[in-house]
Amino acid sequence: MVALKSDTSQTRTRQQLLEAAGQVFAEHGYRAATVREICLRAGANVASIHYHFGDKERLYIAVLRYAHERSNEANPDLSRPNDSNSPEEQLKIFVRSFLTQLLERSPLAWDGKLIAREMVEPTSAIDIVIDERMKPLSKRVRDIVRSLLGVNATEDSIRESEFSIVSQCVFYHHCREAILRLYPKFKATGPEIDKLADHITAFSLAGLKAKAQRK
Repeated sequence: MVALKSDTSQTRTRQQLLEAAGQVFAEHGYRAATVREICLRAGANVASIHYHFGDKERLYIAVLRYAHERSNEANPDLSRPNDSNSPEEQLKIFVRSFLTQLLERSPLAWDGKLIAREMVEPTSAIDIVIDERMKPLSKRVRDIVRSLLGVNATEDSIRESEFSIVSQCVFYHHCREAILRLYPKFKATGPEIDKLADHITAFSLAGLKAKAQRK
């Protein structure tokens, strides 16, 4: 019984370290983040990071994977696409799910900022982020775009379209504070995300249609 209680306590400490580390890494970046601040926020002693993760670098990698796992749980449509839908519907589902992941306030709200920092200030973990997180999403968007552009679409054209679709979504996350200052009434949450997804989808489909007709 004592051992079971101890195991539960260790699991809780590990969870608290992951959550605290995610916040600190997102706020300061990997290099400027300190183990001391992470442990202080987690209510744990400094030795606990060595016990659970080994060192700061392995903690950072664990945080990235933890965030990815939690994000997939919260956005199943993003991680498990339904290919029985039409390409147009698949695009709409992807855009809505991606926007929800980026914009919804949640206990994991630091995730988007953490990934943005990794893109701007890459660490040794960049390949893990690319391989485990970005490549599957990239492939999904490319497959949708390829279906919409047709069999004669070039890889360059598919890539350009993929970047255009994704960048429309990412803009609302990266420029959030500027948007709120320029348009104080703009609220990208709940029903507004659905409206935004409809706009980006319609805009993208019109662009893809025009692009396909030029071939």
